[in-house]
Amino acid sequence: MPSFDVVSELDMHEITNAVDQANKEITTRYDFKGTNASFEGIENKITMRAPSDFQLKQMLDILCLKLSKRGIDIACIEESKPEIALHEARQLITLRHGLDAMLCKKIQKLIKDSKLKVQASIQGEKLRVTGKKRDDLQSVIALLKDTNLDLPLQYVNFRD
Repeated sequence: MPSFDVVSELDMHEITNAVDQANKEITTRYDFKGTNASFEGIENKITMRAPSDFQLKQMLDILCLKLSKRGIDIACIEESKPEIALHEARQLITLRHGLDAMLCKKIQKLIKDSKLKVQASIQGEKLRVTGKKRDDLQSVIALLKDTNLDLPLQYVNFRD
C-alpha cells in the first residue's frame, strides 16, 4: 500500500554554513565596520548582536538571504522582540522545526475533510499518509502545498 510521511525538518549543517556566511558578510560591509555586530548560532537559536535596532533589521535581511540561498525555507524563522540596552541591541531568532501535536491534528483534519480515500496517522513528530492509489497521495501533497500552514513541510519516505 503506497504511503509517505509529512515532516518539517531543518538541515542544521546548512544553517551553520548560512550563519558563518552572514558573519563574513558583516565583517566586510562598510556600514558595519568598527562595530561588534555578530551572529551566534546555537542549535536552533540564532542570537544577533549589533549597536542599534536599525542594524539588527539589516542583519535579519542578510540572514534571511543566506538561509534562502542555502535552501532553508524562511517560513521557519520566528523573531523575538529586540532587546535594546544602552550601547547594544540583541535579538533572538528561533528556527522552528518538527510537527507538534496540534499541527498534526490540524493537517489530519484537513486531509479527512478533503474526502480523499487516504488515511493519516500521527507518529511522533511526523504524519504518515497511506492510500490505495498513488494519485490520491499526490492529491494530498498538492492539497497540503496549497494550504497556508505556518511551518514549511517536506514529503519524505514515499513508498509504492
